[in-house]
Amino acid sequence: MGIITNMNKLIIPFLLITAFLAVSCSDDEPKDAVREIRMSVSSETGIRYVFGYEQPVECMLVMSEDNPGVWEPFDFNAIKGFTYEKGHEYYLSVERTILANPPADASDRTYSLIRILQDRLVVDPEIPVDKEIKLEADIEYNDLCPFEKYAISKEFAVDKDGNIYYGDGSSLPSYDNARIWLEDVLDKENPNWVKFQTVSYQATYSYVFSPFTDDIRLVRNNSHGPMFKSVIPEDEFTHITQAMQSGEEVRYALILANVHKKGLQKLKFTIKKR
Repeated sequence: MGIITNMNKLIIPFLLITAFLAVSCSDDEPKDAVREIRMSVSSETGIRYVFGYEQPVECMLVMSEDNPGVWEPFDFNAIKGFTYEKGHEYYLSVERTILANPPADASDRTYSLIRILQDRLVVDPEIPVDKEIKLEADIEYNDLCPFEKYAISKEFAVDKDGNIYYGDGSSLPSYDNARIWLEDVLDKENPNWVKFQTVSYQATYSYVFSPFTDDIRLVRNNSHGPMFKSVIPEDEFTHITQAMQSGEEVRYALILANVHKKGLQKLKFTIKKR
């Protein structure tokens, strides 16, 4: 009996110390930081580069309390419970969680929608009659432009069957599905790099200069650049594939423009008949 009593005297303090240490360790563990913040979501989309993908992917542009004055690229699914619709401008209340133990291959922050404070449909501004674009000189450039932000393939080729190729011989999709890809090549060391990622410097439109007409057409670029058929309409494409001789080439030019249809940069490319 004495032995048992002595053992109890030893075990009880040991259990108390163990429980105390467990609680202390639990209190010392880092915890997620949760806070409600406000976010603005642009009506225009941007692009972001994802590891493992050669081409940039379309994304939302978001400005938050964490980084005021800067539009940041956000994946379309980055805000749980929120469905983005292009052309709508949003102001959101969002629950932001900074993870204490984030995954090694993911962001340390998650976002969940609390409520939509404002949802406004944005209509593209019309070009005033007194600013009708008839000449290249009529195009007004945005502040700090032109600048070298975007690049495209400088050479394309087509054959008599309507197949489209890059200058290196690799093929594009069909005429209806091919796109003239805009690649963002701006050096991140550029002192204006952050400013050039904002909506005013995104290439929303392209003014098309064709060798077959004096008319200047305005086409939409969508997310990664204008569709091939928008830049080279069917009648011009037919002329290139059927009337031009092998080795002949024609030159096109694009002046990229922002959502306000102000110029950003001029790009040129050729199309050669195979």
